[in-house]
Amino acid sequence: MKRFLLLFIICFLVHSCARVGSPVGGPKDTLAPRFLSSNIDTTRINVKRDIRELRLDFDEYVTLKDINKNLIISPPIKGITRILPSNIANRFVLIQWTDTLQANTTYNFNFGNSIVDNNESNVLRYFNFAFSTGDKLDDLYISGEVKDALDTKKKAAASAENKLVVGLYQVKDTMDYKKKPYYITKVDEDGYYELNYLTPGKYKIIAFEDENGNSMYDPGKEKVGFQKDPINVEKSISGLNLKVYPSKKPVKYVEMKEIAGGVLMTFEGNPEDVKVQSLNEKLKDVKITHNPKSDSVRIWFDAVKDDVGQTANEKLIFTHNKGPKKDSAYSVSLFYKYNKKNAMDVFSDNGGSSLAPKSDLKIASNYIVDKIDPSKWTLNIKGDSLNVLPFNAKISETNPYQIQIQSDFIPGKSYELTVPKETVSSFFTKNTQSKRFDFDVAKVDQFGSVEFSISNAPTANYWIQLVDSSDKIAYQKYLKGDKVKFDILQPGEYIVRILVDNNGNKYWDEADFANDIFAEDAYIFYKKVIVRALWETREDWDLKDTRTLDSPKSPTAAPASTSVPAPSSTSTTQLPAESATTKQLLKKEFKSGNAVLTPAK
Repeated sequence: MKRFLLLFIICFLVHSCARVGSPVGGPKDTLAPRFLSSNIDTTRINVKRDIRELRLDFDEYVTLKDINKNLIISPPIKGITRILPSNIANRFVLIQWTDTLQANTTYNFNFGNSIVDNNESNVLRYFNFAFSTGDKLDDLYISGEVKDALDTKKKAAASAENKLVVGLYQVKDTMDYKKKPYYITKVDEDGYYELNYLTPGKYKIIAFEDENGNSMYDPGKEKVGFQKDPINVEKSISGLNLKVYPSKKPVKYVEMKEIAGGVLMTFEGNPEDVKVQSLNEKLKDVKITHNPKSDSVRIWFDAVKDDVGQTANEKLIFTHNKGPKKDSAYSVSLFYKYNKKNAMDVFSDNGGSSLAPKSDLKIASNYIVDKIDPSKWTLNIKGDSLNVLPFNAKISETNPYQIQIQSDFIPGKSYELTVPKETVSSFFTKNTQSKRFDFDVAKVDQFGSVEFSISNAPTANYWIQLVDSSDKIAYQKYLKGDKVKFDILQPGEYIVRILVDNNGNKYWDEADFANDIFAEDAYIFYKKVIVRALWETREDWDLKDTRTLDSPKSPTAAPASTSVPAPSSTSTTQLPAESATTKQLLKKEFKSGNAVLTPAK
């Protein structure tokens, strides 16, 4: 028994000694890499112009994250040939180039958030490195905030990339805006920017959404904001804030293609007027339609009657006047073949089978509607074909493809409208089939309304728009005044914006940077409007209220909206310098200890 007990104790001790325990680690590394030194003298002045590389040493292994998107060099250095590390972590960052540097110039390498440690991916935020080929390091700066004037979305997540940049062009006799700005910097996720190490002088400032990452503004493709007057940088500037707007596209011919009824000619930009002429022997009788500011021109003709493209592709030639030289005719062509499936047709244009109360029934065509013969149409309550109801029908004044039918529609009832063939006409054809449209009229208690009282309302006409969750315009009105009411609205949340028609051309004009033309005025209500069934919502909106969408309420906030049961019958801004300076100091705290910087002003 004693032997058995002794053997058990020995086995237990051996087993205990053989167990492998998990090592207890220290605290997780949360520190960003620390900059140690560079190949450039610590004074960073009088750097030789023929230097061909910059090397930065760190206290741990680092990698570069999205370096091509993050690294901005101001002024630009041409001929970048190598950037390390690429795939393997290293204790240094190396940039090599072939360009000869400019004399008496301060260069700033802004790495953004691209430098991270290899183990925990801790980011070295807002890292800059500057040096000068002259006898001093320029230390002027411009800082501020950039906002999207028409942003109808909530603030993006912190991880989302902000593509906005701010740049400075040197004011010269000839300024080429097709090149990169002389100075450029990224806008951070909070909308804040800093242009550092600036040389005194006059500059043109621009903010734009650098969608393709080429550090150059692309008109018509990227949003833009700017100041008309040059900035005289003699001392540092804080609180220079900008708003970006959609930009105007240069007018440019794109293509032609066959469509129902003829040919479609498309352009980039929004031409005010396009003159088109047929150079085809067969096509003498053509009709050209183009709405001012539309990018599409339609050329209508009777392909069957004129025997065009009936059996094989046939080359058609047209001229237009939208090219680089004014008052010149530019010839374009296509190979056209008639498509029998593209016959004229009519279809419902109500966005669903139910019609909102007090609304017109809308039907549309794939051809422009030239004439209608509603005397042959019939409107009945469903199931009562003997009782023909009175109605009025007309071609829409704003949409020539649409027909509006007005009648005393009763909520809760179901109707049917019959449109016989050949009662809707275009220029050279008529609808080939008879159509019946079945629809219900919704009850009033399924809808709500909203009324706005607008302080500091525009003196010009304006559009007020309700934008739904899919970023589409659900409702809009074009009017003038300080009172606006929307009746019969689908319940839901809407973003509200105002676009002002400052020049009265019934088109909201975008920004034109090359010609120093600002976008027309625009405003977004600082909160979403909630529409509830059988409720009237009232909102007070002061257009001088600078709060942004979904911003926190402040002590000076406008009164909250009120909702009551509906009756049963139913450009550049300048903020105080202290604000921007405070944020600038906070940003510089992140940078301190990583690179030698000028003191915060």
